[in-house]
Amino acid sequence: MKAVRFHEYGGIDVLRVEEVEQPAPGAGQVLVEVRAAGIQPGEVMIRKGSRHGRWPATFPCGQGSDLAGVVVEVGPQVRGFAVGDEVLGFTHDRASGLAQIVGQTIGQPAAEVRLRPGSLRG
Repeated sequence: MKAVRFHEYGGIDVLRVEEVEQPAPGAGQVLVEVRAAGIQPGEVMIRKGSRHGRWPATFPCGQGSDLAGVVVEVGPQVRGFAVGDEVLGFTHDRASGLAQIVGQTIGQPAAEVRLRPGSLRG
């Protein structure tokens, strides 16, 4: 599986697409095949090192905390989600290699994902 990560502070030139191990969802988590991901302005500042005093990066670190995708696996103790559900979400886990995954899959606490509203086109 692929992840967008960086190993040092800097501009977009420090971003690398890398192979990482696919996570398995734990208790209260779902595994989402990410179809779209977004990078927030705060993530850009973390990557540049501008927020090192408050939110230091743990290298390798990643980008792409906002996501949209499809549930491919459901961990124990998850209610309200099933394989095949289209979801929107956010993850705080940028340092583990999970939040950085773009276009593949992501281990996501179920409390931080929501079913895609039917009014949003897929």
